[in-house]
Amino acid sequence: MNTLKVEIDSIFPFVSREEIHQLQDEISLQHSLLINRQGKGNDFLGWLDMPTRISDITHASIEFTTEQLRKKSDVVVIVGIGGSYLGAKSIIEALQDPFPDLKQNRPAIVYAGNHLSQDYMVSLLELLDTKDYSVVVISKSGTTTEPAIAFRMLKQHLQKKYGTPDYSSRVVAITDSKNGALKQMANNEGYQSFNIPDDVGGRYSVLTPVGLLPIRLAGFNIEKLLEGAQHMEALLKKSPLFENNPAALYVAARNALYRKGKPIELLVNFEPSLSFFGEWWKQLFGESEGKQHRGIFPAAVSFTTDLHSMGQYIQDGMRVIFETMISVDEANAPLQVPFDNDNMDGINFMAEKSLIEINHIAEQGTRIAHKDGGVPCIRITIPKINEYYMGQLIYFFEFSCALSGYVLDVNPFDQPGVEDYKNNMFALLGKKGYEERRKELLK
Repeated sequence: MNTLKVEIDSIFPFVSREEIHQLQDEISLQHSLLINRQGKGNDFLGWLDMPTRISDITHASIEFTTEQLRKKSDVVVIVGIGGSYLGAKSIIEALQDPFPDLKQNRPAIVYAGNHLSQDYMVSLLELLDTKDYSVVVISKSGTTTEPAIAFRMLKQHLQKKYGTPDYSSRVVAITDSKNGALKQMANNEGYQSFNIPDDVGGRYSVLTPVGLLPIRLAGFNIEKLLEGAQHMEALLKKSPLFENNPAALYVAARNALYRKGKPIELLVNFEPSLSFFGEWWKQLFGESEGKQHRGIFPAAVSFTTDLHSMGQYIQDGMRVIFETMISVDEANAPLQVPFDNDNMDGINFMAEKSLIEINHIAEQGTRIAHKDGGVPCIRITIPKINEYYMGQLIYFFEFSCALSGYVLDVNPFDQPGVEDYKNNMFALLGKKGYEERRKELLK
């Protein structure tokens, strides 16, 4: 089958070909440290072989659980934050029909525990009053504030609606294999549970039950997803050479641009179904690289929509941006612009062309305009949007992120800065043990 490709022609002359070539030895060294598990954070490299490591038993259990929940649920609520939901949602939104609510897909997948909005939670509980539903709660610890609050509310709602003995059959916990509040709750209440591997962090967990169960619940083929990831795993591990390894080439291009004064990367899509993929990508790179006052700042835009809003800044604003465009070769169904005899809108010159052909031309015109305006562009191409190629894309970015983190000389698998806001929040809420910090904050 075809595979993902990376093109970097549009980054020249912002960096020279020689500057890219000079990065080969450095990236080869970091590639060796990564695949041999000798670099920083190597106790969190379980994702590296997850596509081939995941067991048939896990597959069978996911299929069984999916069937049980689909039989009893009009709605399944996925409770989680960060990597506990972003990956699954990004794949579901890429693959699902754009109008699932109007086409009565069952069960509907909705989300909770990824923010602290009271209005959202009230609306969700009002909806669930009228629907049969189940909950998949995803948390390694079970004590992360946002999902813990949401699950407590949903648990009480389930108990009132279905009764204390029966509600537990409507809860699936994806959590630590041995420890943590959620694991203990699952054992005490009898929830079916899946393990988050100890050696996989949240933002790298899409290809574990964290992502696979929700994706399967939404009706998509996780075997094809894993097959695409397996293909990419074999390709990226085999050689660090740029001509053989698209991730190594991407990492070289983005780090060369960063060193030449381009610290902001825009992930660009030309398909609205990939918009939320940018949210997953932002967490992956932002949380992995943003350390020690260094790292490329990740942002995302959706074209051509954002060309009518952000386009002006990208074209003429500060020259600190480079773009990474995800390009899709083929649509999943044919559609052409019709001919109109009156031609009042003046677009008959596009008649009989397919929408994806016009979209590709818009993409080409954008790359040329932005390059002329001082914005270099890396292009990542997949043949089409389906499970197989989304599996390739997920693994490609996971591997690229880890490799790029090593090039930056940071640990791409920890997130020490995330704790600061939590500690301040706990202190301001009066949590025991935070008294001194509270005094400092309220001075």
